[in-house]
Amino acid sequence: MIQIQNSLQAADLQPLLQKFWELSGQKIKNIEQHYATSQGSPVFTVKGQYTTRGWTEWTQGFHFGSAILQFDATGEIEFLEAGRQKTVAVMAPHVSHIGVHDHGFNNVSTYGNLLRLMYEGKSPYNEWEKNFYELALKISGAVQASRWTTTKNGGFIHSFNGPHSLFVDTIRSCRALMVSHQLGHVLQAENDIKINLLERALQHCQATAQYSVYYGEGRDSYDLWGRTAHESIFNTRDGNYRAPNSQQGYTGFSTWTRGLAWAMCGFAEELEFLQTISDTELLHFGGRSEIEAYLLKAAQATCDFYLAHTPVDGIPYWDTGAPKLHKLGNYLDQPADPFNNQEPVDASAAAIGAQGLLRLGKFLKNKGQTEAGNTYWQAGLTVVQTLLQEPYLSTDPHHQGILLHSVYHWPNGWDYVPEGSTIPYGESSMWGDYHIREVALYLHKLNNQEPYYTFYNCVQ
Repeated sequence: MIQIQNSLQAADLQPLLQKFWELSGQKIKNIEQHYATSQGSPVFTVKGQYTTRGWTEWTQGFHFGSAILQFDATGEIEFLEAGRQKTVAVMAPHVSHIGVHDHGFNNVSTYGNLLRLMYEGKSPYNEWEKNFYELALKISGAVQASRWTTTKNGGFIHSFNGPHSLFVDTIRSCRALMVSHQLGHVLQAENDIKINLLERALQHCQATAQYSVYYGEGRDSYDLWGRTAHESIFNTRDGNYRAPNSQQGYTGFSTWTRGLAWAMCGFAEELEFLQTISDTELLHFGGRSEIEAYLLKAAQATCDFYLAHTPVDGIPYWDTGAPKLHKLGNYLDQPADPFNNQEPVDASAAAIGAQGLLRLGKFLKNKGQTEAGNTYWQAGLTVVQTLLQEPYLSTDPHHQGILLHSVYHWPNGWDYVPEGSTIPYGESSMWGDYHIREVALYLHKLNNQEPYYTFYNCVQ
């Protein structure tokens, strides 16, 4: 399990963060100069060069959002201009995209970050530009909420697999609904029926907590505290849950670690968001105590599972049930080895999960639960410290990625395997690069006494 460095402080990481942002800017410029956007959205690297492949262009917001985060950290205006120009020119189809569950990825990372910068005083205030970003975020949240499957006791935003499919990833797309709601928007259906977006977001969170996360309560033979299933399958005729499944993990009965990380980060940031909603409004959806209870249980369970099932340096292998892990011996008692010849690690899961650990730790400390909060906070710092150094930090100027040893879809064989190896290593992904930038910005802002970084800072 992770060896938590309890004496580590966020300020101790500042020299690593400074080096990181210097390298990050070089990578963004390299992609801008050499990647042909006509290919579509860059997804992952092959021999260090970004290429595209996948079901949908779910990484486009991470591509342009990375430039926006770079500007936020460094103040270099060229990155703001690039992020703004590309968002306006390219992102509109993502706002009205009815076929995906990724609105929180694509649109909050672009329109949301641009609006947040305006409210934080980092970019010039312009009324029409503000209205443009707000309209995009309003529509995005409503379109995302329209992908709805009703269950016995609520419902969920279904994945691109169809109305039977609940993805654990989508917990982070609830941001789109929450922002849209806070901007005063609703989803309007037949006969002008108004559908409350906060209610839909909370129902999706509850469904994810109930079906995607396990709590060691005897649900099946593989029921462990905090493990997650990538996909949950439902009978759409009667709304009953049927079975766990996995698209990118090993099985429905093992834990795909990037899915686990999405849950860690999503539940933690939604706990933070909940503090901005009045008790009166929450009464309509069960009340603060009930809602906070299932969000907190899921957040703590998933973070605990990560701590217990990740090697000492905080970097997980791609799936905790991967079939050849046993050949690595006591792999949890030593640092992860991205160059082994049995199973790949996934540094992108670490980047996403680290943010969840930090946010949950801060949330609990703010609630007076200092001991538990410190455990998660220090674990998050431990993971980030590992990621900001080699072999995970990409220092090669010819490599377009910033975070190395990311895995996309190992079961499908989509990842590049270097000659002489039997597993992928040394490559980057656009979601991994974005999320290491996001957690780096989170700490950068804390170290510099800037406004606390949240997705809902784009709502005034």
